[in-house]
Amino acid sequence: MKWLTLAAALIAPSEAALRFGCSTLSIQRLDPLVEPGKVPSSHLHQIVGGNAFNATMQGDIGEKGSCTTCTFTEDFSNYWTAVMFFKHQNGSYMRVPIMQNAALPNGINGGMTVYYTQQDFNSNGNQKIKAFPPGFRMTVGSPTTENLNDAKGHVGLRFVCLTDKNTRFPELPDFPTKPCKGGIMTVHHFPSCWDGKNTDSPNHQDHMYNTAKEAFQPAGACPSSHPVRMAQVAYETLWDTAKFANMWPADNKNPFFLSYGDNNGYGTHADYMFGWKGDSLQRAMDSSCMFQACENGKPLKSQGVAQMNACAVKSQVKESIDGWLTEMPGMNMKKRQVEFSA
Repeated sequence: MKWLTLAAALIAPSEAALRFGCSTLSIQRLDPLVEPGKVPSSHLHQIVGGNAFNATMQGDIGEKGSCTTCTFTEDFSNYWTAVMFFKHQNGSYMRVPIMQNAALPNGINGGMTVYYTQQDFNSNGNQKIKAFPPGFRMTVGSPTTENLNDAKGHVGLRFVCLTDKNTRFPELPDFPTKPCKGGIMTVHHFPSCWDGKNTDSPNHQDHMYNTAKEAFQPAGACPSSHPVRMAQVAYETLWDTAKFANMWPADNKNPFFLSYGDNNGYGTHADYMFGWKGDSLQRAMDSSCMFQACENGKPLKSQGVAQMNACAVKSQVKESIDGWLTEMPGMNMKKRQVEFSA
C-alpha cells in the first residue's frame, strides 16, 4: 500500500509554467479596473494584451478581442502598470523607454514579460491549478503606500538595478539609489489563492490571498478562506534608465518617478484582467510544458513578433506623453486642458 502511494506521487501530473512576452498595446491614461469609465484616469499606464481594452470593461473579455500583443493568440487578457519618468534638474520630465527582456524574441515593441507559475522559476510542481474564471480581475500593491516598511511588506513587488538584462538580484523594495548600468526592472507578483467565489472585490484584492514569502519560490498552502490554488501571475518590465546616466542630479537624489508622482517606488502596483479564450488557460495549466515549450500548439497557439507588434488600440486621451514635458500627465489637472478624441 505504501508503495502504491509513493508510485502515485511519482507519476502525479506536472502542471504548466508559462513565460511569454507581450508588446505594448497602448500607453495612455485609462484604468477600467480602478477608475472604470473615467477618461482620462489619474495617471499614465503601459497596457499590454488584447485589443478589447477600453475605459469600461465587463464580462468575458476573452470573447471580445480580435488581436493580442501577447505571444499566445488565445490570451486576450490585459496587463498594465504605471509608467516610469525621468525628472531633469531643470524640472522637466521625460518618459523612460521600455526594453524587451533578454529571454524573449528580438523585436518586441516595449511591453513586458508575463508569467503564470505554480511552483518556482525552475520547476512546474504537481499541484492542480485552476484557471481564472471569465470576468476575473485583481490588483496588487497600492499607490497610497508611503513608507519603506509597508513597501517591504508587499512581497513580490520589487525593483532590480540591472547590470545587464539578465540581472535578477538583489531585489529592492524601493528605487535604486544610484545609476544602474543596464536599466531598472520592475517586478510585480500577484497572490495565487482565490476564495473560489468572487471574480472581484471592492478593493480588487480581498478575493485573493498571498502565501508566498518570496517571489518565484514555492508558496505555502492556501487557507480555508481562500482554498483554491490559481497560477501565480507575475510581470517583469525593463526600463532603459541608463540613457539618463549622464544627467544624474548633482544632489544624488533619485531622479526617477512612477507616473502617479512616486519617486520612492513604495506604491508600485499592477492590474490584471483575465481574458483567455475558452478553456485555453486551463488546458495549459493541465499540461506539463514550461515556457517556450508551451508554444506552437503544445498546447497553446502562438504568434510571431510582427503580429504581436501590429496589434494596438487607439488612444482615447489626446495629450503629449513623449519628449520633455513640464509635468507628468495628470499631475496637475486643475491647470491642464485635456482634449478627448471623438
